[in-house]
Amino acid sequence: MDENTSESTDFDVVIIGGGPAGCAAGIFTARYGFETTIFDRGTAALPRCAHLENYLGFPAGIDIETYYDLIHAHAEEAGCDLVADMVETVDRVDDESTFVVETQDGRRVTATVVVAAAWYNGEYLRPLGGDEMFEKHDHDGEEHEHFDPEYADEDGRTPIDGLYIASPAGQRSVQAIIAAGHGAHVGRCVLADRRREQGYPDGVAQHYDWLRRDAEFSGEWGTRDRWRDWYDDEAGDDHGLVDERYERLRERYIDRAFDTRVPDDVTEDRSRRGLSRLLETLGTDCVLDALDDDAIEAYAAQGHSSETDVA
Repeated sequence: MDENTSESTDFDVVIIGGGPAGCAAGIFTARYGFETTIFDRGTAALPRCAHLENYLGFPAGIDIETYYDLIHAHAEEAGCDLVADMVETVDRVDDESTFVVETQDGRRVTATVVVAAAWYNGEYLRPLGGDEMFEKHDHDGEEHEHFDPEYADEDGRTPIDGLYIASPAGQRSVQAIIAAGHGAHVGRCVLADRRREQGYPDGVAQHYDWLRRDAEFSGEWGTRDRWRDWYDDEAGDDHGLVDERYERLRERYIDRAFDTRVPDDVTEDRSRRGLSRLLETLGTDCVLDALDDDAIEAYAAQGHSSETDVA
């Protein structure tokens, strides 16, 4: 899997499920440069929630429809393709290095990595792992079969290379905020594994999606030599790479590190764009409707002179 795109498949990453876990995973893979598509249509648990009140960042909670609008807009902003279609089967092609994903609407796409993030029963994965993926239990005298939440490890990795499970994941899937965190973790594990395949030593394979302020590159950290010293310490001496390959990967890593540098004026521009994008997603009418008379009076008490200031 190339660092930017895969020439042999339609997508680098296919994510099945566009809820908190799937979108969180996709944001990480797409931001890193992997061509990512999210299929989202099917049975989900979260829409059964009357009002989402325990997701960090929404002081009075948020309705489910608006929450989905926000996470889908975020995934698309990060570079994900969001497709309203339900995946029916996932299988391997003959060389066992490529997944084939078939959908309810007749789509057939290939991918190097598949991240399962759908709450429904996982039956679409049966062609890959058969009965080993499922567990049976009795409920009110009847035998039921469910996807085994322990089929994947705590990082979402499975015995099938390239297949990751972000959901269902047992108790990690029962709260939206935890499911989102787990999905992000699985997404980062996808990145780490692909970087190891590219040759990055274990000590530097973990990718941290982090934008740095100008101050982070002041002094010695503004020089490539300091970053080379850090990389050498993290990589260790037993990486097994020939010098030319090692140095090429090290310089690529340092290039990426410097690309994360965001000057103060750019930070301000991004902050304004972030707020504008939020309002665009919510809709201006929605924001204005939320400003009832009491809110406007409170806003005015902070030093603003009129309703015109609010609008």
